[in-house]
Amino acid sequence: MREIVLDTETTGLEAYGGDRLVEIGCVEMVNRILTGNVFHVYINPQRDMPQEAFNVHGLSAEFLSDKPIFSQVADEFLEFIQEDTLVIHNAAFDIGFLNAELERLGRPSIARDRVVDTLALARRKHPGGGNRLDDLMNRYGIDSSRRVKHGALLDAELLAEVYSELLGGRQATLIGLVEESTEAPRLVVEARAAHPRPVPLPARISSSESEAHAAFVAALGEKAIWLKYADAPAAESTAS
Repeated sequence: MREIVLDTETTGLEAYGGDRLVEIGCVEMVNRILTGNVFHVYINPQRDMPQEAFNVHGLSAEFLSDKPIFSQVADEFLEFIQEDTLVIHNAAFDIGFLNAELERLGRPSIARDRVVDTLALARRKHPGGGNRLDDLMNRYGIDSSRRVKHGALLDAELLAEVYSELLGGRQATLIGLVEESTEAPRLVVEARAAHPRPVPLPARISSSESEAHAAFVAALGEKAIWLKYADAPAAESTAS
């Protein structure tokens, strides 16, 4: 099963109010395993960069000025995602911007039913808790030290790890219930003496079956290993 974990960066929050895409990052997963196949592109939004957006992702209008516009990368992007499932955090935001760009080109929109929203998954799995991407990385012990600013490709890679955890890859740490220890885990086995049964179980072998078994053992010859067990009761009886 092929899935595409996707993230975008934009000039703001209004997909149909003048804001535009400035970065798309995608990573490919097959059977929930990263393949190393990625799609990443910076996009010239053909407008200024508001300071609030720049503070989030650090992409300036000057840096983006020589990058391709969306129409120049649309075919490559659509070829990469094909018709496979898209995994996105807060999917309504990213899909809104992608569809706005596609509609400007007269292209079909991305259907919402092919999208897995990890924010919705997280809210169901951790109701009442923080479910931003940073919150989930902290909950699952995922290293976020590289995430100085938001970046579409890096965030897609980190989201892929979070997605695996949301589907049961590992258990989230229950702070306060698990004590941290620097010692290696040890397997402790408690040895207990076996207590004899107060009343022996009755034999389940009939006399005819016992006689048939004795005849079979006798036919095996003097060196048959079964003779050691067959002679044991007699030897114990003699010794007593």
